[in-house]
Amino acid sequence: MGQSSPGRYENDMSISLLADAGQRLEQALKYTSLSDDAIASLRHPKASLTVSIPVRRDDGSLSVFQGYRVRYDDSRGPGKGGVRYHPSVTLDEVQSLAFWMTFKCAVLNLPFGGAKGGIAVNPKALSRLELERLSRGYIAAIADFIGPDVDILAPDVYTNSMVMGWMMDQYSIIQRRSSPGVVTGKPITMGGSLGRDTATAMGAFFAIETMLPKFDLIPQNTTVAVQGFGNAGATIADLLFQAGYKVVAVSDSQGAIYCKTGLDIPSVRAFKDATRSIKAVYCDRTVCSIVDHDAMSNADLLALDVDILIPAALENQITDANARDVKAKLIFEVANGPITSDADQILQQNGVYVFPDILINAGGVTVSYFEWVQNRNGMYWTLEDVNQQLQRKMIEEAECIWTIAHSRSIPLRTAAYVHALERLGEAIDAKGTRRYYNGH
Repeated sequence: MGQSSPGRYENDMSISLLADAGQRLEQALKYTSLSDDAIASLRHPKASLTVSIPVRRDDGSLSVFQGYRVRYDDSRGPGKGGVRYHPSVTLDEVQSLAFWMTFKCAVLNLPFGGAKGGIAVNPKALSRLELERLSRGYIAAIADFIGPDVDILAPDVYTNSMVMGWMMDQYSIIQRRSSPGVVTGKPITMGGSLGRDTATAMGAFFAIETMLPKFDLIPQNTTVAVQGFGNAGATIADLLFQAGYKVVAVSDSQGAIYCKTGLDIPSVRAFKDATRSIKAVYCDRTVCSIVDHDAMSNADLLALDVDILIPAALENQITDANARDVKAKLIFEVANGPITSDADQILQQNGVYVFPDILINAGGVTVSYFEWVQNRNGMYWTLEDVNQQLQRKMIEEAECIWTIAHSRSIPLRTAAYVHALERLGEAIDAKGTRRYYNGH
């Protein structure tokens, strides 16, 4: 249920995510000529809301959960961002995710600002009825803070189309009118878009396919390790497997499996779906057989000697403590913020190319934008139309960021932020700057 597997993945949440994210902004500002007004605006979230959500449990008891919604910036349009359910959700984390969404939407040139939401909860400990009460209670608490023209919600860690459907329905009940545009990632029958459930992974796949030839690599000779086997991680692993890549390792929050000759990803997914585990693998072809593999930790997976490493779990997976162990030549960030700023410097010194999250996992928000457009127009696209438009935007922006990085001799992450900052700066400056008011 969601975009990535839950679990700690041995990360260090003591690091302030927002402070670390801000270091990327400061680095990129060195290569732009933004106005003081734009810089000041982007250093702080525009609005943050903390709410308490009382939920009547099935046994009659009452539990109160902490919820958050942050709108970081809306200079380019209404806020846009997912809602995650996870025990570790904090205001700092939600603010950081809203910060990243701001830049992600600008990178893909979407008419949105950045927002994010979350509830500190272990959803596995709730029944389906309790989960519905929680989801509807969250919307009741933040209804005045969101809207189709103000702030649009989407799925994230441990939320899915069913949860989004509950949220949209509750908002519509409160508003006394159908409001499908307030939420994306909804069930198709409630105004959802075809392709939204696989959009994050599909966008990443298009970016990988675009960048691979630049390193003289071909799928058949390219080894891949994927950390995180939730919706996004499992789907990108499957897409790469189907395209001929050798996916040698995958992991969930319980650990990793590795096979030097490559894993049968459809079989791994089938086993995971059936048992909620990837500790064993079976073949679902005509003849069922055990596939040899080695068990390892998530830390071991991150240190594998592969061509491509794909972090698709949670934040702060690669830090200054383990960055030197990374042997992959290319990293594609399907998760949000899996690499700290300190680790970035180490990876850069070691010649590792890091393709940043604000580009690589932007397929989800891009197709969410398509869904929002379809809701507003009342006309719905085919899956082929959705994927064609997504492919076009991912290729276009990936090539642009690659060009910026090489023309200015800066890391790809910095190039992505520079690209976004230029668009954000234009939008903020259009409202007036100090230079304008002083007559310069």
